[in-house]
Amino acid sequence: MKILVTGANGFVGKNLISELINRGYKDIYKFDIDTDKALLDEYAKNCEFVFHLAGVNRPKDEKEFMEGNFGFTSELLNLLREYNNKSPILITSSIQAERDNPYGNSKRAGEELLFNYSRELGAKALVYRLPNLFGKWSRPNYNTVVATYCNNVARGLDIQINNPDAELTLCYIDDVVDEFIRALEGTPTMQEKYCVVPIFYNIRLGELADKIKGFKESRKNLSVADMSDLLSKKLYSTYLSFLPTDDFSYDLKMNCDNRGSFTEFIRTSERGQVSVNVSKPGITKGNHWHHTKNEKFLVVSGEGLIRFRKIDSEDIIEYRVSGEKLQVVDIPTGYTHSIVNVGENDMVTIMWANEAFNPEKPDTYFLEV
Repeated sequence: MKILVTGANGFVGKNLISELINRGYKDIYKFDIDTDKALLDEYAKNCEFVFHLAGVNRPKDEKEFMEGNFGFTSELLNLLREYNNKSPILITSSIQAERDNPYGNSKRAGEELLFNYSRELGAKALVYRLPNLFGKWSRPNYNTVVATYCNNVARGLDIQINNPDAELTLCYIDDVVDEFIRALEGTPTMQEKYCVVPIFYNIRLGELADKIKGFKESRKNLSVADMSDLLSKKLYSTYLSFLPTDDFSYDLKMNCDNRGSFTEFIRTSERGQVSVNVSKPGITKGNHWHHTKNEKFLVVSGEGLIRFRKIDSEDIIEYRVSGEKLQVVDIPTGYTHSIVNVGENDMVTIMWANEAFNPEKPDTYFLEV
């Protein structure tokens, strides 16, 4: 199928085209503001589906709204009409089309132009009035407040919150692209005469700002947002896409002594804590037990011996572990336990605990195995 995408280099266009290619669509005509206009004639003649994503939403002069959102749509439809090309046309409008302002008026005019064209030629018209979009490759101070907040917070710049209680409706770019491909394949999500993206989120502006600030703080407090909350998951992915290229990495606090080191890596409120433990040859760590806290040990480098003893028993249980064969060892409650490096090199162990360490209630009691 030959697919024409206008606004190909924009936020939505780039994400759509990359996923179309991933799904095996190869004949994609890409048209953007810098493309030779002569190519549009060829594309309009041969295309079999049109994603009309080009538009203007931040012009220097208000008259550019109508020129970009109505005028170019008219030009494109005239070319399709000239070649009697009845390809389905998907157009991105905006929820602003419901309002009486220059941007909304231009979007509404583009919609009506397409609906009239559809009635005239019998071509299928798919109009999406999109809310605020967010995701990778969006532009700060242009596409969405999410992009602006992510960009500024990642760089330590101030963000403006005029009304923290203002409600936003957000759509994630991957969900938009999935819906557009469903429309391409003949199963758009319809609501009366408009198409809709079925997955969207409502959030207050102040809450949005707090979430994004929290992503930056997570490097210090090692917390990870609740990824079962889909909005937090998608916002965090978006935030990471705005990290400066010289700021992908961050240091962790290594607690070092002559035995090796212990370093916390990740903390969560609902899924526990992950740490990295390095032990020098011959060093034993542990010799304690827990009431409720439980752990998993995974030696990824070196050789170790994990020993257990039920606190009211003399019987000792031993497990040999090695980075040569990755094997998780559960640390049950009520067993005092230790791990000793029996190899000649440093032993590295990934340790998961079912709860983040709380110094006020450590649930850790010394007792030699």
